[in-house]
Amino acid sequence: MTLKRNTYSKKNSFGRSDFPEGFLFGTASSAYQYEGAINEAPRGESVWDTFVRKYPERNCYSNADQAVEFYNHYKEDIQRMKDINMDAFRFSISWPRILPLGKKSKGVNQEGINFYNDLIDELLANGITPLATLFHWDTPQTLEDEYNGFLSEEAVNDFKDFAALCFEEFGDRVKLWVTLNEPWVYSIGGYDTGRKAPGRASKYMNEAAVAGESGLEVYTVSHNLLLAHAEAVEVFRNNPKCKDGKIGIAHCPVWFEPYDSNCPDDKEACERAMQFMFGWHMDPTVYGDYPEVMKKSIGKRLPSFTAAQSKKLRGSFDFVGVNYYSAFYVK
Repeated sequence: MTLKRNTYSKKNSFGRSDFPEGFLFGTASSAYQYEGAINEAPRGESVWDTFVRKYPERNCYSNADQAVEFYNHYKEDIQRMKDINMDAFRFSISWPRILPLGKKSKGVNQEGINFYNDLIDELLANGITPLATLFHWDTPQTLEDEYNGFLSEEAVNDFKDFAALCFEEFGDRVKLWVTLNEPWVYSIGGYDTGRKAPGRASKYMNEAAVAGESGLEVYTVSHNLLLAHAEAVEVFRNNPKCKDGKIGIAHCPVWFEPYDSNCPDDKEACERAMQFMFGWHMDPTVYGDYPEVMKKSIGKRLPSFTAAQSKKLRGSFDFVGVNYYSAFYVK
């Protein structure tokens, strides 16, 4: 067998000049993964803080108590961003750092707000566009304890209050917003496989799980996440500070191809996989309802939207965020 070496060809390369004017090159992270400083500001606990301590063996015996200490070194990191010519940085705003007890009515942490104000100002001073994510899986532990987090529709109003506070505090400078980061991953990982916080699953899915019902809770959580998204977008669009901003969801749709492109069953399975992976959270924001194949397959386990909820969801995005990782053949 002879292997042909791939050689670099300048004519096949591309650079910034090949992209349209205004195209942003940047990177992203999440508050729990990189901020550290869990006892500063003072930040309340999230479900991830609890999860990694309760089940250390399920997290490689590691945690993010310290992480890369972005909280105390953000100026140095932003300088590095500038040094490598980054145009944008997407960060998440820690819900429990802003609202340590999860609810606005139970107190706002001004130190947390000051941190994000300083971060945003530093980014802008260095010519870097800030993109803010409201929810990157760090549900306040107090809300998990009180009503099981996004398993309850109560979370919708608490998230709405948190979002409204962020828009009011940062909306004059942050013009690109993500309500939810990868709701598919949060729902599946946290409430179906139990491999991510809060680690809920049925025993047949995860023997280490101590609570949960796979195949049911996952749909309830996703439903409430979508309702929370719609409420946040409505608040965003009614806030004068955000009138020239844009908002959307960051999805994670892996791509599927039929194993045999000539096989009707493989093609059908491929389309079904796309609907369960992408359509699940995209269709409600476009059409106000879930894909038909999901409703048919899941039945009563899939919650339904009221007419008012459906109306609020339709068109509740200004852009479609895509975190792309891989593709799979489907048979």
